[in-house]
Amino acid sequence: MTLRRLGLSALCLSLTLGGTTAVATPPTQHLPLGPDNLTETRDTRTLQPGVTLTTIVRGQTDTKAGWTVEIAIPSSSPDPDAPAAAISDQAGANKAADKLRAAGLEPRVEDVPTPKLADAGGGSLGYRVRLGLFANKADADALRTKVIAAGLSGSSIYTGWDGEPDDIAGSTGPWNVQVLTIDPKKFRGTLDATYGSDIEQRETTSTLATLTGATAAVNAGFFVLDPKSGAPGDPAGVGVYDGRLVSEPTNGRPALVLGPGGTSVDRFTWRGTVQGVGASLPLDGLNRVPGLIRNCGGTADDVPTAKPMHDTTCTDADELIAFDESYGVATPSGPGAEVVLDRRGIVTTIRTTTRGGAIPEGGRTVQATGNLVAPLLAAARVGRPLTIRSTLLDDRGRPVPLSRRTTIVNGGPELVRNGRVFATAAADGMVQDTPSFYYGWVHKRNPRTIAGVDDHGRTLLITADGRNVNSLGLSISEAAAVAASFHLTEAINLDGGGSTTMVANGKVLNAPSDATGERPVGDALVITK
Repeated sequence: MTLRRLGLSALCLSLTLGGTTAVATPPTQHLPLGPDNLTETRDTRTLQPGVTLTTIVRGQTDTKAGWTVEIAIPSSSPDPDAPAAAISDQAGANKAADKLRAAGLEPRVEDVPTPKLADAGGGSLGYRVRLGLFANKADADALRTKVIAAGLSGSSIYTGWDGEPDDIAGSTGPWNVQVLTIDPKKFRGTLDATYGSDIEQRETTSTLATLTGATAAVNAGFFVLDPKSGAPGDPAGVGVYDGRLVSEPTNGRPALVLGPGGTSVDRFTWRGTVQGVGASLPLDGLNRVPGLIRNCGGTADDVPTAKPMHDTTCTDADELIAFDESYGVATPSGPGAEVVLDRRGIVTTIRTTTRGGAIPEGGRTVQATGNLVAPLLAAARVGRPLTIRSTLLDDRGRPVPLSRRTTIVNGGPELVRNGRVFATAAADGMVQDTPSFYYGWVHKRNPRTIAGVDDHGRTLLITADGRNVNSLGLSISEAAAVAASFHLTEAINLDGGGSTTMVANGKVLNAPSDATGERPVGDALVITK
């Protein structure tokens, strides 16, 4: 857990009475969502000196939107294990539609145009197959059973969640957006990040807010969710807390930086080594399960790629991973070797055939797997030092100075650069072999969490509810436009979907989209007095 002071809030709204203002936004200041003439209200109140919370409601239920059944189109690949997809080429979509027609159903094949981003999108994503348009989900579910009987599968979805350019221009909403603004001229508290008691645990944003006594909080970076992908809660990318690098970057991906110089969005790589008896060995990672690299972006021998690949777990059988107490009580177990160091960096124990065990107070361990077991064992001697070094590097390969007032959390894609919309989905691993991933993650509307800094040096933390009919959510294109509408000079997309949560004064302000309620997350951004 980490807390630190950061001089960094307030959307300027007039006529504040009792700390709250409700206004209809002038046409030139509304969110860039739907037609210009939609009704929009903003309610703002002060949470503490220099920190305001603004709640924005824009638009109303779209009479053209409704529930439909979207088909999972069988793959045309010769691979029998190739999964079905929401988006296909026209031939694949027509084949699925013909099968539905043969069963007496009436599908429609739709071309899916997608907005142009900085390095992706534009033109057509492909074709989807849909059936029906209903006022309620139950009717769509009933039609879905007929689709299944015809030998295909599909999902009941709300068309208001679509992200096509024409839909963006014509949808009437509604949208619910919450904004925390931290003004460095008035703020005397701390804006920080916390992962709780250790990395290898997940807590809800509201729990993390309670543990730190936060006035307000939002969820932060991407993290491991499935134990098959590593330790649940482990940051899936860079993590710096109280100036300590505890999770290595997804090389080249953007991250949110909170530091003595203010807030920024920067891209990082890193370098790590273990120096022992007559050898210097390169580290593969920090505080994560060896062999599993969530969101990829690791070393050249990782499979299938060393480039960022979002929501993908790359693998590497031969790794060297360093741990400290931030990881948890004990390191992950499995075949390999492990060297245990005391707080002085002196080797106290060498586990030669298996790894996993307690991390000594103030000490560290190094685990090796595969062909790195022998080099680690050769470099370690009980009673001798083993030196672990890790250095965060900027996008030019220069060491990044870290002080106790530096916090960095992972994210992606970048949304705004130099005050202009600049969404980098391809560079940040959201463009993948199948267009269906891009369709669901980038193109369609989802709950989103956004962070950035505006042209007055104020830090903004923004959440947008989604995946329900009362708030449509944002596509990545819309998220970038919303960020730019607040005059952010730099902005980044943080973890979203069911993770998107905003808390103030002990209450969850938004409507988290998971059916089970608020999702436990890896870390959170917290504002304290």
